[in-house]
Amino acid sequence: MKHTAARTRRAVLRATHKPTTATGPGPGRRGLHSRERAHRALLHLTTRVQDGLKEAARQPDRGDISITTVIIWVAAVAGALAIAGTIAVVIAKYNGQLNGL
Repeated sequence: MKHTAARTRRAVLRATHKPTTATGPGPGRRGLHSRERAHRALLHLTTRVQDGLKEAARQPDRGDISITTVIIWVAAVAGALAIAGTIAVVIAKYNGQLNGL
């Protein structure tokens, strides 16, 4: 099944309904409060998802990494590996002379 924005919106809208509260004997106050907290957390989460969907619809290109950034990161990692490799070669070469220090 394909995941579409419309399906996500429907799921979010379905989750925002107010739950029925228990009356009479049943889970008790403690259970009712935990359900209310869970409902509030679910409502907060669905509100955040709705806001995120609206923002994504408003700015569809958000989050793209530019090619320049990728080139800079690759060059930085390659430079760090070259420096670390050079240090390892120098230490291996002069290991016998460094033992007396």
